[in-house]
Amino acid sequence: MLKAIVIDDEQYAREELIVLLEEQNEVEINIIASCSNAIEGLKKVNQLKPDLIFLDIQMPQINGIEMLGMLDPETMPKVIFVTAFDEYALQAFEDNAFDYILKPVEPCRLDKTLRRVKSNLQEDNYQTLTDKPLSLIPCAGYNRYLLLKPSEIEVAYSDQAGVHIICQQTEKGSPETSCSLSLKILEEKTELLRCHRQYLINPNAIREIKLLDNSLAEIVTVSGAVAPVSRRYLKMLKDRFQLH
Repeated sequence: MLKAIVIDDEQYAREELIVLLEEQNEVEINIIASCSNAIEGLKKVNQLKPDLIFLDIQMPQINGIEMLGMLDPETMPKVIFVTAFDEYALQAFEDNAFDYILKPVEPCRLDKTLRRVKSNLQEDNYQTLTDKPLSLIPCAGYNRYLLLKPSEIEVAYSDQAGVHIICQQTEKGSPETSCSLSLKILEEKTELLRCHRQYLINPNAIREIKLLDNSLAEIVTVSGAVAPVSRRYLKMLKDRFQLH
């Protein structure tokens, strides 16, 4: 049985697709989540590790293609776009070896897609869609979602609870928030620099680099946040700022 998540900002479209998936006979599918936006979808994908995502392209704030670029390539599920774009506009998507379904979804077209999933004749290659840098970083605030610009971030770090963001302005009295993306994605698709295995730093937010014993260091940001620097990355930072 394949685990699937449906992500679409239109409630009726989500419900209709779920019904069609439950009625089809091509592949046994378990719908493990239904999400109304990409930020919620990212959280569920990271938590539940689905085999399939049925993803709307046209969504507010973060669209389906932007969300695709926020997923870790190493754990990327098979993505099936569900869209109102016409066939000619989607020809380029076909050339990149992933599938799509036009709205309104026709049962016969859904069956065809699921037969492709079942046969698994080709590997998906999303690289041409996911190479673009991120313009917004989805984060979880208190009772709301936050969309931060990369330039607003001072420090990103990971621990057992996930990835966390420190910036000057998130919520009043709370400069730290949770992030739905991995450190690897943040490093590859923003200007954040690796300074430690578990830390990234915004080079424009560095106020001071304190040299410590044993070739270690720590960074102090303009708002006073502190990030460790390991021996492995200290030389890279010195080279970046010509500190030799």
